[in-house]
Amino acid sequence: MFEDVGQWKRPWYFPQHVNGKLETLHQAVVRECRAVRESVGVLDASTLGKIDIQGPDAREFLERVYTNKWAKLPVGRVRYGLMCRDDGMVFDDGTTSCLAQNHFLMTTSTGNAATVLEWLELWHQTEWPELQVYFNSVTDHWATITLTGPKARELLSTFCDIDLSRDNFKFMDWKAGKVADVPARVFRISFTGELAYEINVQANYALHVWEVLFRHGKKYNLTPYGTETMHVLRAEKGFIIGGQDTDGSMTPHDLGMEWCVGNDKPFSWIGKRSHSRTDVLREDRKQLVGLLPKDPRVVLEEGAQVVFDPQHAIPMPMSGHVTSSYYSPTLDSGFALAVVTGGHHRMGESVWLASADGQFREAKIVSPIFVDPKGERQNV
Repeated sequence: MFEDVGQWKRPWYFPQHVNGKLETLHQAVVRECRAVRESVGVLDASTLGKIDIQGPDAREFLERVYTNKWAKLPVGRVRYGLMCRDDGMVFDDGTTSCLAQNHFLMTTSTGNAATVLEWLELWHQTEWPELQVYFNSVTDHWATITLTGPKARELLSTFCDIDLSRDNFKFMDWKAGKVADVPARVFRISFTGELAYEINVQANYALHVWEVLFRHGKKYNLTPYGTETMHVLRAEKGFIIGGQDTDGSMTPHDLGMEWCVGNDKPFSWIGKRSHSRTDVLREDRKQLVGLLPKDPRVVLEEGAQVVFDPQHAIPMPMSGHVTSSYYSPTLDSGFALAVVTGGHHRMGESVWLASADGQFREAKIVSPIFVDPKGERQNV
């Protein structure tokens, strides 16, 4: 089953026939989630935006457009970055890899690829034309195959000439080598929180690599998974989706991502000045939190409004809303991400969520990281 994402159709889920009946979305997603957490799954991530950035001023340009630091990122390493608009609100996120001293590969969200490229060109051409830096979209040049799960290393090592050992190939490294006898770039990054490798090969080799992957993967019950399972897995780790968990009014602080802001960089970056505005510094801003329903069978409705007093006379004061909500096979419970007024200081408090049937569902405010909060699985 496919769904529209940006200008692409992406696999939504992969239903199988069980006892003569085709799986429902829920059944397929439960099976796919368990496969990734317990063995190994594979996702086609080719639609992610890819922008090739080169030039002697490439590092300085990255310092100016991202909130965090890039000057000392060594060749062979990858870094996650947040991009803000000039009003200080989060615009997009993704990883950027250092391919050579003055050569980087930036990834963007699928739907924002063209917008981000236009944003880079706008600032370069109108504000910083003196910088020697050049951008090219290479999204459709590279097919991306994401292999993720505790058995990912064991499986990939059977048809890859790269030393995948933990000490040689650390989390947030990338290496060039051959995968299925095809020249490839392999990135050790994870959007699931599990051990994961993103295999990039020239697009015309993709089918061959997929066929080799599944031939070797039978031993490990290799399971393809779609975008719905991807959303469940990333939400369990508190990873945001731009445009879903953000809406153009969220700062890095609102998202609990101050760690991704380099306030001590030697010069300004897009949005920095706006982060000192009085309104942005308010502690009662809507902030990203996790929600666990009191009844684990409940999956809260996305967009449901948050209230602290369900007995309040109408009109009730609304204190936020649900941004992402799913059932988690790992937790055996519904769970959600939400933005709640002053949410970072309300851990453990109860809130109520209005549903379409007019009922209120009780939930507790918790950390947005539901699975492996120390990040041990992705670092094995």
